[in-house]
Amino acid sequence: MNKIKNFEAFNPDNIENKIESYITHRIENNKIVGSLEEAIKKSGLKDGMTISFHHHFRNGDHIINNVLKTLDRMGYKDLYLASSSLNVCHEPLIEYIKSGVITQIDTSGLRGPLADAISHGIMENPVIFRSHGGRAAAIESGELKIDVAFLGAPSCDPLGNANGYSRDDERANDVICGSLGYAKIDAEFAKKTIILTNHIVSYPNIPFGIPESQVDYIVEVSDIGDPGGIMSGATRFTTNPKELLIALSASKVITNSGLFRDGFSIQFGSGGASLAVAQFLRQPMIDRNYRARFALGGISGSIVDLHEEGLIEKLLDVQSFDLKAANSLKNNRFHQQISSTYYASPMNLGAAVNQLDIVVLSALEVDVNFNVNVLTGADGIIRGAIGGHQDTAAGARLAIVVVPLLRGRIPCVVEKVNTVVTPGKCVDVLVTDYGIAVNPARKKIIKTMKENHIKLIDIKELQNIAITMTGKPKAIEYKEKVVGVVTYRDGSKIDEIHQVVD
Repeated sequence: MNKIKNFEAFNPDNIENKIESYITHRIENNKIVGSLEEAIKKSGLKDGMTISFHHHFRNGDHIINNVLKTLDRMGYKDLYLASSSLNVCHEPLIEYIKSGVITQIDTSGLRGPLADAISHGIMENPVIFRSHGGRAAAIESGELKIDVAFLGAPSCDPLGNANGYSRDDERANDVICGSLGYAKIDAEFAKKTIILTNHIVSYPNIPFGIPESQVDYIVEVSDIGDPGGIMSGATRFTTNPKELLIALSASKVITNSGLFRDGFSIQFGSGGASLAVAQFLRQPMIDRNYRARFALGGISGSIVDLHEEGLIEKLLDVQSFDLKAANSLKNNRFHQQISSTYYASPMNLGAAVNQLDIVVLSALEVDVNFNVNVLTGADGIIRGAIGGHQDTAAGARLAIVVVPLLRGRIPCVVEKVNTVVTPGKCVDVLVTDYGIAVNPARKKIIKTMKENHIKLIDIKELQNIAITMTGKPKAIEYKEKVVGVVTYRDGSKIDEIHQVVD
């Protein structure tokens, strides 16, 4: 059988037409649109749909407020807002809740006036709180369906390759957020993805955090965020003697745990004491000639210092906590940005949290059953975020929670936490300024600590000390209305947050 294709006769004019058409297509066929309104119209967004955002701009974010302002002006109603987290700067969302633009929120955390308003019952529907890994799993499984993702990026080329920094020129680095780890899952699974950027760079913008294949429209805007707010917030470096004492004690737990060895892996939380642990591990690592295989999670400048000194081989960065970390991501070969799926999704058996030896986490309060609360304050008002707390505590071989016994006159070790976020079964050690308590279910850890002459105290004794110093706190008054549903990383409900009494 003759399988040779019948070709048309060669025509030089036709070739020239094809080349001209290809060049025109190559020049004109980019994804940049003239305005945010145009991008929204092209996306097919309708009332009742789900819109998503990321929180890599932290308390300097201007994207969410500007997008909601535009959606309000365009007349949208009944939108489901799914952001990886929300911060103090998102106070304007209160008005969009009141006007019906937003009727549901899905997030990892809330802070500031918005959190206060929600705690007092401003929303009809309760906020769904998820861990970073839980959010990734919900998106992957289709439980959380994103119709349009609005993602801010400090650099993007005309076809959509986007990143949290730029190599093209210094002007782009006036606004830099580093890793786009939490935005990556949205870009991959959203029906439509809109990149908002203040800096269009030449193609190809490599390396990229988000590839062009996952981007539908690009809007160039003058303002995506405040650099001062992007590198601020919960991640702070402490000079507080109490926190430094806690950090020193935690470092001793680590170095005497049996997991501190050449090639160990570790993650530090975002609180002052947990970040300070990295400083206290430096000298023991040098003395014993140990190098960490990798550090995971939100990456700070102190972790970068250890990497550049050769004490940590690789950095897996889902969120850059400060400017030093963001620039390190740009300049260091073994500093890699990762997605929230790679980081912590329980649907991903190879998630990096499952490779962790040690995690050091902060808390608002811990109870005598080692349950941890990182969401609500002693007044019952929402003022924090789940983040990767559940994910890393479940995945790591040794989960250490660091917290002062008291904050002011408020006990942090209590009989029962206001809100269970990380269940006690996932927590191994509690380190306070009044002593170290080990979960009684961890017999091997207790034995190891005692063999290494680490003095331990029963967690109930810590709670009694706190009560002796402050008296028994007055119970918080709640109303029946549920303002928040706290989920575990597998999607199940672990607790509820009720409306506080005015």
